[in-house]
Amino acid sequence: MEQENLIRWTEQIAGEINQPLHFVKAVAELLAGGATIPFISRYRKEMTGSMDEVQIATVRDRIEQLRELDKRREAVISSIEKQGFLTPELLALLAKAQTLAEVEDIYLPFKPKRKTRASTAKEKGLEPLAQKLFEQETIEPDALAQTFINAEKGVLTAAEALEGARDIMAEWVSEHAESRKKLRDLFWREGTITSKVFTGKETEGQKYKDYFEWSEPIAKVPSHRLLALRRGEKEGILALDIMPEDDAAIHVLERLFIKSNNAAAEQVALAIKDSYKRLLRPSLETEIRMESKMKADEEAIKVFASNLKELLLAAPLGQKNVLALDPGFRSGCKVVCLDQQGKLLHHDVIYPHEPQRQKAHASALIKSLCEQFGIEAIAIGNGTASRETESFVKSIGLPHSIIVVMVIESGASVYSASDAARDEFPDKDVTVRGAVSIG
Repeated sequence: MEQENLIRWTEQIAGEINQPLHFVKAVAELLAGGATIPFISRYRKEMTGSMDEVQIATVRDRIEQLRELDKRREAVISSIEKQGFLTPELLALLAKAQTLAEVEDIYLPFKPKRKTRASTAKEKGLEPLAQKLFEQETIEPDALAQTFINAEKGVLTAAEALEGARDIMAEWVSEHAESRKKLRDLFWREGTITSKVFTGKETEGQKYKDYFEWSEPIAKVPSHRLLALRRGEKEGILALDIMPEDDAAIHVLERLFIKSNNAAAEQVALAIKDSYKRLLRPSLETEIRMESKMKADEEAIKVFASNLKELLLAAPLGQKNVLALDPGFRSGCKVVCLDQQGKLLHHDVIYPHEPQRQKAHASALIKSLCEQFGIEAIAIGNGTASRETESFVKSIGLPHSIIVVMVIESGASVYSASDAARDEFPDKDVTVRGAVSIG
């Protein structure tokens, strides 16, 4: 089953990233066999069509996402089937769902739930009344509700019957997949994050004074501000709300569900307002809070990584012009020249070892580069062919003033396939980035 799923996933992913299917399948098989992204991007180019590290990471991440989606889809189908509600139409709808949120929205009406106002109203026999009102035909709601009065079931008046029917309709609205999708889009597009200080916390929360009365679109709030607001809420200083204007949200729902202009439609409109304020708004606000927090965390990590990079890039050798070699046999030795600030000036490849044995050309090129860029130190990665490369460099007659150092390259391949390396050298191959890391 896993193999069948993998074939289906790779077919979908190949279309999404516009890559030939056999290359995507090769990446998937290598990942399944335990190969790492740096290894695949550097040493299996012939199998993957030279897909870069970002594309390989996309294949890995999408396979995991599709695996989780299928797992949840199967669980939902099984649950609905056990309840006896699975239809061909519902099965087709679940099969088309592309995200976990879509699957959960479809499952919501069938999800086992605690006792609710709607379930209580159904137990009182008010579902037929709710259905009749929801159809919004020309009826007199009060007169119809009179027929549902039942003292034994706890429905004593027509007003109570209508209230119970509205509770049922409110739940229908809140569990409607299309309504949740449209409101989710509205929350992201027009939602506002608002903060207010709790009364009596003004002195204790002085470090959050800028946010005592604050409002900003959730789509535009910077990550550092969102995280500060969340900290203020966690410490009991700030009260946060994330939502669009109530009228805008209710208007979206009314366009979906109001079909007439009569007394029954008025009851549906009341149920819609209750559904949004009591059920939909709290649920979607929680969802938006979680997603916005995840995005803010990712952005904060990027900022931290950027600052850390500047610290780690401080050259331990001091400010010197460096030539770096990433050794190799068949694929050659990658050569880069860096200035005193670590800026990439030149890159090339030499083949001094087996099977090419182009030692004369390699020797001339290294000497020329050392002279052209005023090289003061040569760094050689300690991986494959490192000793042979070190012997070669020391044998070509370079000036004694040039230091030759063997460098541990354990992090070079990982860095070369990272997003940070791609941002720094977007137009360079992973092998060039690896040599830069060694330098």
